[in-house]
Amino acid sequence: MLMPVLVVVFGPVQAVPIMGIAAIMANLSRIAVWWREVDWRACAAYSATGVPAAALGAATLLSLPPRIVEGALGVFFLLMVPARRWFAARGLRLRLAQLAAIGAPIGYLTGIVVTTGPITVPIFLAYGLVKGAFIATEAAASFAVYLGKIAVFGSFGALPWNVVLDGLITGSTLMVGAFLAKRFVLKLEPGQFRLLMEGLMLVSGAAMLWTAAVS
Repeated sequence: MLMPVLVVVFGPVQAVPIMGIAAIMANLSRIAVWWREVDWRACAAYSATGVPAAALGAATLLSLPPRIVEGALGVFFLLMVPARRWFAARGLRLRLAQLAAIGAPIGYLTGIVVTTGPITVPIFLAYGLVKGAFIATEAAASFAVYLGKIAVFGSFGALPWNVVLDGLITGSTLMVGAFLAKRFVLKLEPGQFRLLMEGLMLVSGAAMLWTAAVS
């Protein structure tokens, strides 16, 4: 939901590191809220390959034209909905070794397309996680991936003070939201939770394609 707004306000190049800083803070709060639900084995398997791949993807992102970044974001978000349903329709469940194998390509794409949320939703859902366990484990894996991305942005000089400040402000509001959302998430059925995630991906994808078309 947040990424299209940041792209419109700041442009895709600045929106990426701003979202990276905010995501680190937001994921820390989600881990704190759902600490007992984290599947650390799944997190470690995914992060082992996802973190270095995300760093490489972030370096690639900095060399791409902004309009291409926006269009890629939109298309990828939209494709994630049928991808999740394809997994679900066939009853496919990912194992730890498969999480590690998927971590590299998804981590690289995460470095380019900004946020791990819409990308990793079908991955961790296919592993069998829902609600608190999904939120906690995805947050822990994303936290590790974003640290790799931010390290690359810093080394390339893509973290000026104004970007850091915007990221900290955005992240502070996301941290508050994580604590406020827990009661709402606990009331959702697993099917409702999956539909909510798909709706968010569709809205984000359409918004990013619109931004790319008018830029």
